[in-house]
Amino acid sequence: MKTKIAVFFGCRSVEHEVSIISAVQAMKSINRNKYDIIPVYVDKNGTMFTGDNLFEIENFQKTDKLISDANEVTFLKSKDGVLMHYLNSSLFSKKKDVLIDLAFPIVHGTNCEDGTMAGYFEFLGLPYISCDIVSAAVGMDKSVFKDVLLNAGLPTLPCFTFRAREYLLEKEKIVDKIADKIGFPLIIKPVNLGSSVGITKVKSREELIDAVDLAVSFGDKILAEKAITGLREINCSVLGDADDCKASVCEEPFMHDEILSYKDKYLGGSKGSKQEGPSKGMASLGRKIPADISEEKSEEIRDISCKIFKTMGCSGVVRIDYLMDTEDNNKVYANEINTIPGSLAFYLWEATGLKYTDMLDELVEIAFKRQRTRDNLTFTIDTNILSGVSFGSKGAKGSKI
Repeated sequence: MKTKIAVFFGCRSVEHEVSIISAVQAMKSINRNKYDIIPVYVDKNGTMFTGDNLFEIENFQKTDKLISDANEVTFLKSKDGVLMHYLNSSLFSKKKDVLIDLAFPIVHGTNCEDGTMAGYFEFLGLPYISCDIVSAAVGMDKSVFKDVLLNAGLPTLPCFTFRAREYLLEKEKIVDKIADKIGFPLIIKPVNLGSSVGITKVKSREELIDAVDLAVSFGDKILAEKAITGLREINCSVLGDADDCKASVCEEPFMHDEILSYKDKYLGGSKGSKQEGPSKGMASLGRKIPADISEEKSEEIRDISCKIFKTMGCSGVVRIDYLMDTEDNNKVYANEINTIPGSLAFYLWEATGLKYTDMLDELVEIAFKRQRTRDNLTFTIDTNILSGVSFGSKGAKGSKI
């Protein structure tokens, strides 16, 4: 019998469309002889839908029709496991609930990749591919991620963080602190967004306010860090779990500006570029694989990547993005971790010698391994602590425990 995998994508995130691209790529690449794939599209209101029309990327160009042709669903715990339950089906066209074996969230950004969906699956007791609640939440918050790395002695740039409300109430004070603690040039970005959304390089105090105003429109917590002037960006993916993991070859994405932008990543790059056909997500980004760096530097980055992966207790596949300072002996700093990377970083693994279909097989095995481990843990204990406990008319004040 085939394993039934529910692939979740979309969600209430500014990276909603990127998630759709990544998910459709994965669903077309997974081994359908081994797995029954059930697409679950989560719209921007958080409503879930399923249907065969969700397999084709072109259908998402007309969302209203896509949703009207799909079926609204929810997920329920039962004595047999987790069921996908059809809503609003009529008596004469009632669809039978589907028992789900595994969840595969291919989601990016806040309200999903940040541990929200992992928590949902944990609550249901449904095995799932990807990082758990803690590692996903840490990975989404760039400030906390840096704190974890610095505490573990792993290389990352220090930063100054502040809240949007704090900035709005004391704008000049915050600007002074940023200039004093970080200095120019610097980078301003929301701590909990990916895909380069809301990020600005700032060269002077005059540019700083506009940059922060942009960042606070996307997030409540903002980060300022030093900008590396002799910058090269290097990325590396890691696959496995905290017990056993491996790193891919490194890549160097091509930038058309001083920072790698959302447009570089997903819309074909430079202002003059004309991309034909639908976006291919991160797979369409201009890049050099393997990166044009020494073997020693490549091994250093791959080793650091595995240490970060294990330090955070990650699971599944991630991509870690690095900043390389060419003006300081090519020193590298971990910039951020993508706990559910765009296109699931398959292009890095194929360059490493692992086919996308085989990588997806490994992700399934990793997820079931984690579930087997958790099934052996104790979550309840026998106790008679409630035996004889009662509250009188005075409530807790009258009870004796």
